[in-house]
Amino acid sequence: MAFRNVIIDSRCKLEYSLNYLVYRKGLEEKRILIDEIKLLVICSTQVSITSCLISELSKKKVKIIFCNEKFDPECEIVSYQNNYYSYRKIKEQISFDNFYKKLLWKKIIETKIFNQANNLKFYKKNEQYEMLMKYAKNVELDDKTNREGHSAKVYFNSLFGNDFNREQENDVNKYLNYGYSIILSCFNREIKALGYLTELGIHHIGESNSFNLSCDFMEPLRPIIDKIVISNILNSENFKYELVNVLSMKVKYNSMEMFL
Repeated sequence: MAFRNVIIDSRCKLEYSLNYLVYRKGLEEKRILIDEIKLLVICSTQVSITSCLISELSKKKVKIIFCNEKFDPECEIVSYQNNYYSYRKIKEQISFDNFYKKLLWKKIIETKIFNQANNLKFYKKNEQYEMLMKYAKNVELDDKTNREGHSAKVYFNSLFGNDFNREQENDVNKYLNYGYSIILSCFNREIKALGYLTELGIHHIGESNSFNLSCDFMEPLRPIIDKIVISNILNSENFKYELVNVLSMKVKYNSMEMFL
């Protein structure tokens, strides 16, 4: 039974041999039995893969996802072999009830504002912390009173000054946007791996946005990037390397400690 998610994130060659995926990088060689592979994600644009391997993976109904230079899914291999799993998931997603979409968005925004408030508390912004906690408690269905927007103004002005806004071209926004893109790319890969469409969101509905659902689900994790930016790397020349390491940091979730 297939159970492995294989992620390739560096330059190498992938080929087929005797029902094995063969990974070659210089003198290094690794083999993975194809029958054990559920998903292959190729994150690097410097990977070479043989058509023979693609064909054999397709026969075994292994999903293959290719990412672009920003590590976002660019395309995937769709096998002609019958695959009921993705069809069932997409059908389920399309028919998701509007009331529950609105309820889910309420929960997402509540959690996002709560996490923003915790950042303010950490930096001793007690008055603004209390204000955001009040906003979090007053989020309505589908956030129709836009508590998210009101909270964002208080939050970012408290952390980065009253003249700051998210539309400016400056180092802070450059760091924030890069960090957010890393979180977004992780959601993109997970959603695709589970058979759902990233394009079909519950709140984000941008016609030119290929990652609406990912944009929905990543909202509560944005404050993690905010905290890293303001506390560690505002003047760092190596901010990209610092932010990539965010995926290896430990966080508490449901009273458990785990890697982000």
